[in-house]
Amino acid sequence: MKRNIILMVLLMLGKLSFAQQDAQFSQYMFNGIYINPAYAGYKEALNLHGYYRNQWSGIEGAPRSFSLALDNVSADGNVGWGVQVATDRLGAQTAESVYGNYAYRIRTNEDGTARLSFGFSLGVVQLGINGRLLWTQDPETEIVPGVIKTMVPDARAGIFYADQQFYAGISVDNLVSPHVNKSKYAFIPQPKPHYYLTAGMMLPLNEQLQIRPSFLLKDDRGGPTSLDLNVFILFKEMLWLGGGYRTRVDVYSKEYLQKALTTSNAAIAAIEVFPTENLRIGYAYDFSIGPLQNYNSGTHELSIGFTLRSAASEEKRRNMVSCPKFF
Repeated sequence: MKRNIILMVLLMLGKLSFAQQDAQFSQYMFNGIYINPAYAGYKEALNLHGYYRNQWSGIEGAPRSFSLALDNVSADGNVGWGVQVATDRLGAQTAESVYGNYAYRIRTNEDGTARLSFGFSLGVVQLGINGRLLWTQDPETEIVPGVIKTMVPDARAGIFYADQQFYAGISVDNLVSPHVNKSKYAFIPQPKPHYYLTAGMMLPLNEQLQIRPSFLLKDDRGGPTSLDLNVFILFKEMLWLGGGYRTRVDVYSKEYLQKALTTSNAAIAAIEVFPTENLRIGYAYDFSIGPLQNYNSGTHELSIGFTLRSAASEEKRRNMVSCPKFF
């Protein structure tokens, strides 16, 4: 218990110093709406997707994240829309959010299998901190007076391109929330804009196997920049197997960071299966690398996706991406 308390104090200090970090997830490549509103409507069908992440299992107060998203298209596939709700826990901190997403999708070829999307989302975020869960050496010292919460509006924006073999996107979130109700941020960690850059591609190996490398670069201009490198193999369009590596990278100078910060973060193993044509179930396990590897039992992440295709006319189907489940 003493070890857990010490670790949680360190985690809390890191959060208070750097930012209200967005939730980390390892299966970002299977539903990009979590990091980019321009992804809304990409699958060109009613798409329901949820995930649950239990990070650093075995550490008291470690991050827990849950999110559910629904998106679809309208206007003959030229508009994507979506709704997303999420809840995150980290020690004494909480964050609940709901966003509405809109994406305008421009055809970049004649048959519409390549699209450039411009997305925007508006929502509200409730941030909170429970002072009763914070620990100090002096039990009589109160760090935060009780439970404090604040609700703030927020916005996100992004650009996403995808064709049948390649995708890329860039996005930013927390555009509004850092500038509202600033007086509450004396106790609640202030949100910071997070920037995401991602890309990936499909490379056929033979009739049964395809390989997909991808990456995600994440930065909040307050803490270390994070890079995910992933490789997945698709077998008969029924089974994904792969993994990745998450590490800190120095994209630009951050003199304010501690010089002794570790570089390695986690190795990732993941599997995605399609029990039916419309149902996808995924599981990812993160192996901690660095100071925390001896203090936790890894990170577990479960994702479920369900796609419901309408009986669209043949003309509409010709304007839709023919292989949406790859990305």
